[in-house]
Amino acid sequence: MDLDGLDETIIGLLVADARRSYADIGSEVGLSASAVKRRVDRLRAGGAITGFTARLDPAALGWSVEGYVELYCRMSTAPATIGAAVRRFPEVVEASTVSGEADAVLRIVAEDMRHFEQVLEQIGAFPFVARTKSVLVLSPLIRRPVVPAHP
Repeated sequence: MDLDGLDETIIGLLVADARRSYADIGSEVGLSASAVKRRVDRLRAGGAITGFTARLDPAALGWSVEGYVELYCRMSTAPATIGAAVRRFPEVVEASTVSGEADAVLRIVAEDMRHFEQVLEQIGAFPFVARTKSVLVLSPLIRRPVVPAHP
C-alpha cells in the first residue's frame, strides 16, 4: 500500500494515542475530521492499520519477568505447528520463525521466575522440541510500536 506523508503522520498520531478524535488529528495535519476518517478507513481497508488497542506495561500488571527463548526442533517442524503449540500460552506474547540455528524465537512474560520456568518446561515438553535456550531481560532499552519510517 502506498502511503503519503499525511498517511504516515496520521498513523504516527494514532500509534501515539489511538483514542484521539479525527477532529483532533485533522487539526494537527490540516484536514477535516471527515477527510481523516476517509484516510483511516482506506488505511484499514488496505491492511496498513489492522486494529486499535491499548498498550500495557506487563510489570504494572504483576508480570515482572521477561525473556526470549530460542526454540530448536528435533525434526523439520512446520511454522504452523510451532505457532499452534505456543499460541495456547498467554505468557507467549510474540513468536517468530527465524534464520540461523534456532527454528523460532519466543518472547515470554511471566509473574516470576517460577512461572517463567513452568511455561518453559511445558513448551520444552512438546515432542517436536529438541531444546530451548533462554535469555532474561534485565532492562528494556527501547520499546516502540511500528510506525512508517520517513525517508
